[in-house]
Amino acid sequence: MSRVICIGSACKDVFFPTTEGKIIETPEDLLSQQKIEFELGAKYRIEERFEALGGCAANVAVGLSRLGIDAACYSHIGNDHVADWILDQLKKNKVSVDLITKDKELFSDMSAIVVDRNSAEHVIFSNQKVSGKLELVPEKISSAEWIFIGDLHGDWRSQLDLISRIAKEHKLKLAYNPKQIHIHDDVKKIIEIITETEVLFLNKDEALEVISQIKNFSTSDLDNEFFLLQELKEMGANIVVITDGVRGAWATNGTDVLYAPGRMVKALDSTGAGDSFASGFLGAHIKGKILKVCLDWGIVNSSHEVRFYGSIKGLLDEKEMLENGG
Repeated sequence: MSRVICIGSACKDVFFPTTEGKIIETPEDLLSQQKIEFELGAKYRIEERFEALGGCAANVAVGLSRLGIDAACYSHIGNDHVADWILDQLKKNKVSVDLITKDKELFSDMSAIVVDRNSAEHVIFSNQKVSGKLELVPEKISSAEWIFIGDLHGDWRSQLDLISRIAKEHKLKLAYNPKQIHIHDDVKKIIEIITETEVLFLNKDEALEVISQIKNFSTSDLDNEFFLLQELKEMGANIVVITDGVRGAWATNGTDVLYAPGRMVKALDSTGAGDSFASGFLGAHIKGKILKVCLDWGIVNSSHEVRFYGSIKGLLDEKEMLENGG
């Protein structure tokens, strides 16, 4: 059995880079400070497009594998040519596909991703119907050392309950990246899992969503990353990490509270930056590195990955990580 099982989606991402969108600044909206605008009814020319493996579980599994950690992707895909392509991509990246199941009736998940060339930021339009049919089998995950909980769909509450039960029974360690839509729908369920988590990953918007739903805090508190770290740490996770794009990342283990600035690089596409950070940080943690090194590996991995379209092309192996200052 693989050392780490990454549970969630595996899909095909198709990227459409453009300079046609108009960026709208909305700083008064803490949960959505920038938006992109296109004219209804207009047709925009895309000079080139790119295709890449996607899905949080698949991305993190590939990132861990690059770092020499035995990883599996536990996902549900269709029974079509896209499914064959997904499996081939995972195998090429030395990720175990033994836990991936196929659906006879549904197409594999795909995402259309609009990338603003000027900022390298993106908007994702995703179809995740088949991944919502994922059925977890306890016996298939009980012998792992770690479970990374990625982008669950469908009856995600029941999936979290099952993962929690198996983790407790078999003393498995959990790494968790809650999704914003789940936080919004049922923050109490999210907090239940946070209390059992070894490593918690949140971007700043997700952290704000969790904190703002449980108590009333001032705007200045909610805009303070160290305050957010403290509040999330008190929920019970052993290690809490908050990322905020080019601004960098913050982490605490209850003893150390650290910040690492983002690296200034020529970015092409920010898709998967959070997943590459997670695989870098988690990979370092599994290898026994101190918190500062874990944070550095996350920053280095994500800053290299954003130089390419897609979520896996720029992921680093351990030698490359060290050569790039990790």
